[in-house]
Amino acid sequence: MNTAKVPAYIKSVYISLLIIIIIFFMVMAKPILVPLVISGYIAMLLTSSCNWLERRKVPRSVSAAICLLIFIFVISGLILFIYTQVKGFVNDLGGDLYDRVNDFVIEANAWFDKHIGVDLGMRNGFEIKKAVEMVQTDEAPPTQILWSTISMLGDIILLPVYVFFLLIYRDHLAVFVAKVFKKSDSDELLEKLTSIRKIVYAYISGAGKVMVILAIANTAVLFALGIEHAIFFGVLAGILNIIPYLGPWIGVTLPLLFSLITKDSFFYPAAILVSFTFIQMLEGAFLTPKITGSNVNLNALITFLGLLIGGAIWGVVGMIIIIPSIAILKKLFEMHEDTMPYAYLFGEEDNNWFKKRTRKKRKKQETVTDEEAPGA
Repeated sequence: MNTAKVPAYIKSVYISLLIIIIIFFMVMAKPILVPLVISGYIAMLLTSSCNWLERRKVPRSVSAAICLLIFIFVISGLILFIYTQVKGFVNDLGGDLYDRVNDFVIEANAWFDKHIGVDLGMRNGFEIKKAVEMVQTDEAPPTQILWSTISMLGDIILLPVYVFFLLIYRDHLAVFVAKVFKKSDSDELLEKLTSIRKIVYAYISGAGKVMVILAIANTAVLFALGIEHAIFFGVLAGILNIIPYLGPWIGVTLPLLFSLITKDSFFYPAAILVSFTFIQMLEGAFLTPKITGSNVNLNALITFLGLLIGGAIWGVVGMIIIIPSIAILKKLFEMHEDTMPYAYLFGEEDNNWFKKRTRKKRKKQETVTDEEAPGA
């Protein structure tokens, strides 16, 4: 029996509609999906450790609990460290630093008014109350604040629960996928699922290693320049690096502005800008390709659009988790011949494609010429 072949443009419409439906579902199911997706990535990160324990005859539930407790302990230590650094910085803001910020703002306002003709409205200094009013015009009712707090705490409590169950039932979920696609080769399908998990693991663990290296390098530079709160700014810049393109700029802007306020020479902000830019160049050219690997090969256009879409859908969390999500989607597109063009769209540019096409065309012309020559 002959089956009708679906035209390529119809397949493109179907795939585009599928992407639109997925985005719509992500918007509508945000309260459920955000903690679930984050838990899924954490579970993928901990799967290797669980497998290592299970190979040593540790029961699955016990191995999942051990890995989860170690992860919670590490994250809690990191949060406590960040909290102490932020607390020290905030305490400094309440002292002499607050006066220096005011003086800097007054001078900046006078400079803009004199040279550009723009009044920033801060002739008397920086007023925190006015800044809050600019950011938040409407005051939220107490019930809304209480409900938002309860919802956030609920998500935090649910995260380890989700991770624990995903670690326990990871084989069950893999078998479910194999049964759904029963016409495909089960071994090949499970191998592809494993490769997707390895991509996420490589990205998350590699991004963590890069953040640690950048935090150390940034802190060392700030210490060498004698910038106050060097650890705070260095670690913050390293953490912000997880947001591609946008994060590094924010990470260098904060210590740069701080050095403008606290130092009397322009040498310090210039040195910070040059040093951080050099570190980012090393990160982009050497660190990330060597540590993260070549599995997450997304071009700059798709990455930038992904950041915008992720930020619009899920806020800052969306900007962080959108990159591994697009990498997974790219890997899924590579599984079928009809969706391979979309995988290429997400990936890096093939600079040799046009050269290969030109060579094939030239070779074809030479072949035609050789065939016509004997009869000429």
